[in-house]
Amino acid sequence: MAYFIQNLLRLLGFFLMLKYDKDFLKNNSYLLFFRSFGWIVLGLVLCFLINNVLVVGLDYPIFYNIFNDFNKNPFLVLCLYIIGFFAPIFLVILSSTNSLRIDAKKLHEFNVYLVRAFFWSIIFTGLVDFIIAFMRVERILPFLFNDYLTRALSRSIFVGLYIHLPLIFLGFVIAFFTRTIGFTWLALLIVVGELLIVISRFIFSYEQSFMGDLVRYWYAALFLYASAYTLYEDGHVRVDVFYASMKTKTKSFINAFGSIFLGASTCIAIIFFGLDGKRSIINSPILNFEVTQTGTVGMFIKYQMAGFLAIFAITMLIQFISYYFISIADYRNEPKISNNNQST
Repeated sequence: MAYFIQNLLRLLGFFLMLKYDKDFLKNNSYLLFFRSFGWIVLGLVLCFLINNVLVVGLDYPIFYNIFNDFNKNPFLVLCLYIIGFFAPIFLVILSSTNSLRIDAKKLHEFNVYLVRAFFWSIIFTGLVDFIIAFMRVERILPFLFNDYLTRALSRSIFVGLYIHLPLIFLGFVIAFFTRTIGFTWLALLIVVGELLIVISRFIFSYEQSFMGDLVRYWYAALFLYASAYTLYEDGHVRVDVFYASMKTKTKSFINAFGSIFLGASTCIAIIFFGLDGKRSIINSPILNFEVTQTGTVGMFIKYQMAGFLAIFAITMLIQFISYYFISIADYRNEPKISNNNQST
């Protein structure tokens, strides 16, 4: 208990001594603050995502409307955000021996699992929905299924609930047992899909809307899902006319500042405005299982492409916080960790 109180006082001391410390980034007394700040951001975003589920599923109020209608359990939402703020602080204090690089490594490993799971999910979903769309367009379904199932497979809500969701769950299961990023296979499938479109169009004179839907679906996932991993590999375009000649400490400060005030803030804005109520630009297509204007002759995956934007923002936010931890660690000259978590 005394150890916990000691670390809590060290964290509170940050706010009291910050203005007197010119090089606070290197002060060990502020390490708990840097870690707490990153985890609090993620904790509050997680609470917002849970709040979003309560809003669209159980008609709970969004956090900025919790006191406008007391008939919709506002105190549960309020308690949710209070826990989301203080729980990260509590966990950081309990794990005060962890370094910034360890936190960054944990976030990155979790993010890799998320990206891998979503990649496998959209591969399975794309292939299965493509086959269903082909059978629906060519009127093969009545020969394989009864009238009820034939009509059901022509409704996006049925396909989304009873076919897409199990395939997404399957993707998460497979991602747990695999250790490779799925977008290498996805990139190959996109090339194969484009090749088949060209062959069927110019050799067999056959082309349907669902063929283009599949390629666009995979293209969107490839670019949006791979962005977080590209950030980890430092592969995004960077204008380094001035950056390249800067000192390591200056680069680390700029990276930490940019990760929070440019990267993380943009991701939070996407999440907030995209999931702000049932009629928001992300929630509305998902709730309605929205399809393209081609209707039943296309694939039933447009609603998922709206969700891609939320997944992009969430995975990028996690990676930006990880990058923020690494940048602060570089500024402080913390030792790097090897694969066996030993300092090097």
